[in-house]
Amino acid sequence: MKLIAEGVGKKFDRNWIFRDLSFQLASGERVAITGRNGSGKSTLLRILTGSLSATKGQISYFEADAPISNDLISSKINFCAPYIELPEEFTLHELLVFHANFRKPILQIENILERFGYPDAWHKKIGHYSSGMKQRVRLLLAFFFDGHLIALDEPTTNLDETGISWYQSEINQIAKNKTILISSNQRSEYGFCEKNIELSLS
Repeated sequence: MKLIAEGVGKKFDRNWIFRDLSFQLASGERVAITGRNGSGKSTLLRILTGSLSATKGQISYFEADAPISNDLISSKINFCAPYIELPEEFTLHELLVFHANFRKPILQIENILERFGYPDAWHKKIGHYSSGMKQRVRLLLAFFFDGHLIALDEPTTNLDETGISWYQSEINQIAKNKTILISSNQRSEYGFCEKNIELSLS
C-alpha cells in the first residue's frame, strides 16, 4: 500500500498538535513516527489509519498505483495499540477463530497460537492474561492476519525483556513483506525502519 499525506494538520479545541505535514509512504517501506511526548505521534498514526479525522489536509491511499476507496481502507490496515480493548470473555483460540471470520489469517490458527508462546494460556480467557500477554495478543492480530499496512503505536508497551525480544524477532520477519508504520520514541521498537517522520512540539 502506498500512502500520500498532503498538508495534514490536527487541532483540539484551539490548539494545533501539528500542521502542514506532507510526506509519502511507499509500498513495502518501513517508517517510524518519532518525537517527544505530546508531539502528536499517536494522533498522527490514528489519522493515517483512519481511526481519527484530520482537521485539515488530505490522505490518499493507493494499491499498484490505483486509488483505494475509503470504504476499503480499513480492511487493508492492521492497527495495534495498547489502548485497543480486547474481548476478555474469549480465549485466545476463540478470538483468533472469530477474527478469521473478518480477515484472512496468513498462518493456520494452530501456528499462530504457537507463535504467541504460553501454551498453557491458549484456552484461558483473555481477561485473565497479564497486561504484557494482552499486548502480545494485539500484536498477533496485527502480524498474522491479512493486511497491506501494519501500523503499530508503541508496540512493546507492557512487554518484559523476553516479550521485547519476541517482538523484535517477529517484526523483523513480518517487515520483509509488509508496509510498516510505527509510532514510538523507543529505538528498540523502530530501529529497523528506513525512514523517520520526526514531530516537534508546537
